[in-house]
Amino acid sequence: MAVSVLDSRIFRNTFGTQAIRDVFSDEAYAKRLIEVESALARAEAKCGVIPDEAGTAITESLSKVQLDFHRLAEETDVVGYPVLPLIRQLAEQTPPEMAKYIHWGATTQDIQDTATQLQIRSGIRIVKQELLSLIGHLVRLAREHRDTPMAGRTHLQHALPVTFGYKCAVYLYPLLQHVNRLNAVEQNNLLVQFGGAAGTLASLGPNPQTGLQVRAALAKELQLAEPPITWHVARDTIAEILNLLALIGGSLGKIAYDFIIMSSNEFGEISEPFVPHRGASSTMPQKRNPISSEIILAASKLLREKASLGLDAMVADFERQSGPWHLEWAAVPEAFTIAVGALHQANFAIGGLVVNVDAMKRNLLSSKGLIVGEAVMMGLAAHIGRNPAHDLVYEACKTAIETDQALFDVLKTNKEITDKVPLVDLEKFCDPLNYLGASQLQVDEVTKLAAQYVSG
Repeated sequence: MAVSVLDSRIFRNTFGTQAIRDVFSDEAYAKRLIEVESALARAEAKCGVIPDEAGTAITESLSKVQLDFHRLAEETDVVGYPVLPLIRQLAEQTPPEMAKYIHWGATTQDIQDTATQLQIRSGIRIVKQELLSLIGHLVRLAREHRDTPMAGRTHLQHALPVTFGYKCAVYLYPLLQHVNRLNAVEQNNLLVQFGGAAGTLASLGPNPQTGLQVRAALAKELQLAEPPITWHVARDTIAEILNLLALIGGSLGKIAYDFIIMSSNEFGEISEPFVPHRGASSTMPQKRNPISSEIILAASKLLREKASLGLDAMVADFERQSGPWHLEWAAVPEAFTIAVGALHQANFAIGGLVVNVDAMKRNLLSSKGLIVGEAVMMGLAAHIGRNPAHDLVYEACKTAIETDQALFDVLKTNKEITDKVPLVDLEKFCDPLNYLGASQLQVDEVTKLAAQYVSG
């Protein structure tokens, strides 16, 4: 019986996808543990630690293993870790003269950590795939709406005119950075773990080079990076991965938060793709709630929680932690599942986003020119100085608000202003389309940069 939204038959596709669940399922984890044990036998055989034929025989036997998961669960409950119970079943299905070489010189954490690294590698590939798809959608929107004017808002108030393409480019740039960060993690953080009981590799014999040679061979077998030292209690690489997933969640959460507000009836600037009954209310037939954005926003908060668990797990005692490691068992699979689920929701919402250009224009003009107060101030500043211009325009804006007039209508009656600025210039200052700054050029820069990540 499921007790989490991540594996619930009801909610599982809300907060995750089948592809990422398949990476972190019990079956997948057990398969990775077996893969590490097989690779270890081959590496030790190549290094002369166990007989050469043992590596081949163990690999062949383990490729055919049929696990009893009920038994594995029961014995794990007793032992506290799954590796010893797993080894028992592996040994039973391997010729006795070779079975004794399974798990030679290793410790439980070696196998579990390395199996987790293999899962993380697969998880990162799925995250990148979803992320690159999302980048493609945002590139398209940024280009299509490069020149679509709308109100830029600070503190939820009209600030200055921007374009919707500019907003999309602002969403886009951090995602490009996240791809770079994921690439760095793949290069630097996917480390093989092999150190034996206390990380010293003493179990591999009197020659201190032997253990290091086995670790290097194991890394090569699994195509993982070789660390210079055992990292049983140095958990920064795992914490970095969890925090990176939280960063991705934070970027998605920002987009979702904007979309939730922009899709409100009062704004009406965008809406998520229409699917019959999606976002429907059980009592209000008119409702089309921004469901994907709401899920993404929740996911971003959950990912921050998982990141904090990774940081907590870094505080470990001596050469083998007495508990913090277990936090990662929960945090890593859940963080990847939630992150991929959020990206999947974002791809749905942004891939089919409905952009209401007319509403954007209507909202831009709704403050009757107040949104270009800075434009007027800067234009007037060239004639009378910035501070006097600020005071004059401030008073004009105050009058416009209190009398419900357009800013231009107030300005053109003020002789202090009209004596300095011709009406034709004043009218230009009050046109929002004349005050987009470098919005469009920045869109061009970001979408040009994004071309390195996606085609089209």
